[in-house]
This record gives sequence, structure tokens and C-alpha cells, in this order.
Amino acid sequence: MKTSRPVWFVVGIFCLCAPLISSAQPAATNLWTLLLANYDCDSSPALATGGTIYQATFDGKLVAVTPRGEIKWTFKAGREIKSSPAIADDGTIYFGSRDRKFYAITPEGKLKWTFPSGAWIDSSPAIGADGTIYFGSWDKNFYALNPDGSKKWIFATGGIVDSSPAIGADGTIYFGSHDKKFYALKPDGAIRWEFLTGGQIISSPAINADGTIYLTSTDGNLYALKPDGTEKWRLHTGGMTESSPVLAENGAIYLGANQFNICVSNHGKKVWERGAADVIDASPAVAASGTVYCASPWRSIFAFQPDGALQWEILEEAPIRASPVIGGDGTIYTTEGRILLAVIATNSAPPAKSSWPMFRANPRHTGRVATGN
Repeated sequence: MKTSRPVWFVVGIFCLCAPLISSAQPAATNLWTLLLANYDCDSSPALATGGTIYQATFDGKLVAVTPRGEIKWTFKAGREIKSSPAIADDGTIYFGSRDRKFYAITPEGKLKWTFPSGAWIDSSPAIGADGTIYFGSWDKNFYALNPDGSKKWIFATGGIVDSSPAIGADGTIYFGSHDKKFYALKPDGAIRWEFLTGGQIISSPAINADGTIYLTSTDGNLYALKPDGTEKWRLHTGGMTESSPVLAENGAIYLGANQFNICVSNHGKKVWERGAADVIDASPAVAASGTVYCASPWRSIFAFQPDGALQWEILEEAPIRASPVIGGDGTIYTTEGRILLAVIATNSAPPAKSSWPMFRANPRHTGRVATGN
């Protein structure tokens, strides 16, 4: 059911030290809302080049939605879907499910193939420049599949892999595991290096244009690693959430850490933090204007200026746990509870021209840093 409804604009009472919103500040409104599921969704939507939005739901559906907010088709998997979909160059949509299967779906909503794993697949896939698909599983393995669904290789870790992988410009694949290790693998599946943290790794890494990899661990640290796996710096944020870092054009790093949205310089210094009313699992998204969009489980979407000043806040009707995605026209997509939501702001802009401006790097969720994704 597609609906539209008024939006409440509220003063940033949940943003510590944020200034009041003046009438001259930009504002935002809901373009449309679409009821999709029977349970709250935390999978992030993916946007195809033609504008179709693909949203996975926790009641096991992949739904294709038009830019106008109308359902094109629905595909039903065997169980819940927590994995966010990724879209290949040919339009194929990939995702994993808790039915222990990995799916490939055509742009028309037809099943191309499935691949079995030994446990839940909550890891969102990454797609290499050659079409190889990478993802992790609760069976403690990391998988590489060919575009036809055949196995390319499997890499065993010592723990659950629900961290979503990232692919560097040279084809190196990066991901974390519950065994507290962060891995760098060659395209053939051989290990390049591993880095030990003090806790499980449940979030996804981000990669800078210079090859620096940013990751978080449940030990409460944000790490910056060189491409050879040596540590550049670490910052103790105290955060143990699933929120993954994203990067602005000026090199600033944004992420959620427990109940705070934080900004960190590329030298590892905390620049600012803004509090929310609940623990933040969603990753921020950065627009070309420099505006940073952050979602809170307490039903809010925040827009911050690069200096941390609050531009606007929308209070929705249900929890927001999905990482927002910015479309090419500046429209912001996310889910609130069971509903897919499209928001437009008076100062809307396309994604920042950084190497990793949002969760999974880009609107298609390819999870790779190479130009043209």
C-alpha cells in the first residue's frame, strides 16, 4: 500500500550540543511511503541504474519498486532476509537468506540460480569488476561465486562471517569475522594478510582512494589500516554496533557508535559527535553538498552539516535501522519499520564523490571502490 503523509519537523533535542533549526535552514519531506512487510526491515535498499529500488524484507521477500513508489514485482525466498541486495552490471540482483541459500534474481523478478551454504547468510554481497560475487556465512566460511552460480573458491575462518566484504581497486577482498580477525584475500582466494582486533567484527569496511581501509570492531575501536595490513591509527569510540564507516570528499569518516553519530578526521581525531535516543546500527550517507544523513532506531532521520550543525530532522512513525541510500537525483531511500521511504530535501544533492559515501560504497551496493561502480 502506497501512502503519503505529513512529516513532523522537530528541534534537534536528541542531538547533543546541536543548534536550533532556523526557518532559513533546509527542510525535507516524504515523497512517498510504501508498506512492504509484516516485520521490521533493516536491510538497506539498492538502486538500479534505471531507477528501480530493490528492498529485501525480514519476512523473506525481495521487492522491486518503481521511483514513484509502486511495486513492480515480489520474489519470495525461503526465510528471512537481512542481507542487503547488490546489483550487477547486467542488472542481476544478488542477496543471501536465512534459508541458507544465496540467490541470483533477474531484473524481471525470476530466479536465475541459488547456491547453498551451511548456515544463515546475513552478509551483504560484493561484486568484483569481473563479475565474481563475494559474501560470508554463519557457517564460518567466506564464498566466491562465478556469475553463473558455480563455486569459485571458499575460504574458512574461525567464526561467523556476517560482515559484508569490500573490494579494493587492485581486486583485494576485505572482510571481518567473529573470530576477531580482519582478512585481506587475493582474487584467487589466497590470504594476503590478516589483522587481529580485540573483538568480533560485525560491520563492513570502507576503503579510501589512497587504499586506506577503515573498519570497526566490537572492541570499541575504529581502525585505519594501510593496504599492506599495518596499522596507521586507531580511535576508541566505545561503539560496538553494526554501523559501518563512510567517507566524505574531504577525507572525514562518519559512523554510528552506540548512541552517537560521530565524525573523525583522516588522522584519527574525533571532530564531533551527536547523540541519538537509541543505539545506532545504520551507516550514514554523505551527499555531494557535504550534508551527512544519519538514521536512528528512534524513528528519526537527521541531516548534519560537515561541522556537525543540525540542518533538519524528520520524525517518522517506526524504527529506522536501515542505512540510507542517496540516489543520483538526491532522493534519500531507507526503511522505517515495515515501510520503504523516499525523502527529498530542499538542498538535496547526489552522493558525494568520495570513494565510499554510503553503506556498500554506492547505490547499487557493489561494495567495491573502483571507478564507475
